[in-house]
Amino acid sequence: MSTPISIIGAGGMAAAIAGRTITAGHTVEVIGRDESKVQAFADKLGAGATTGTYGVAPTGDIVILAVPYGSAASVVADFGAALGGKVIIDITNPVTPDLSGLVTPSGSSGAQETARGLPAGAHVVKAFNTLFGPVLAKGGRLDAFIAGDDAEAKARVATFLGSLGLRPLDIGALHMARTLESLGLLMIGLAKNGAGTFDIAMHVDIGLARLAR
Repeated sequence: MSTPISIIGAGGMAAAIAGRTITAGHTVEVIGRDESKVQAFADKLGAGATTGTYGVAPTGDIVILAVPYGSAASVVADFGAALGGKVIIDITNPVTPDLSGLVTPSGSSGAQETARGLPAGAHVVKAFNTLFGPVLAKGGRLDAFIAGDDAEAKARVATFLGSLGLRPLDIGALHMARTLESLGLLMIGLAKNGAGTFDIAMHVDIGLARLAR
């Protein structure tokens, strides 16, 4: 069944997620501060993509926050109460410019910091931050890790991810987003150093894990 999805942002990850979402038969509303850039983005996506107005309530019940972490707080503040009742997918990796660590306060995560700025009734689910855009855009079944405090919100995100041909793997409550963001940093470091390419993804072999018990 087609689900309306709103994406705030128009960068590489937004394009990869939007393209895969449209291919899966969903409609995508793209939103950003720069209206001309957003319109060009929607035109490139083609049928199934529309544009929304920045700061106005998104049409999708699931809203993907596809902006750099440094912009996330201001975007959430700009929308304010318009995000009430929405499921917010936070894809950010709050890494330092030199990729030496995370910029979030000790004991917290980017997703938790974003959640603190949201209106009542909005629920953050961490997802997509361990997947690179080029790999996501290529298609194929990939493992997508999720974390969140609200069971219903996580179930809706898991259903959405499954419709994209991804395998959603729940790692626990939103505080586990700290671990996912550290994993995101690890993946970036691996891509830039050990692997030498961003054409990589992490896969969990559940069958082997069961055999080892």
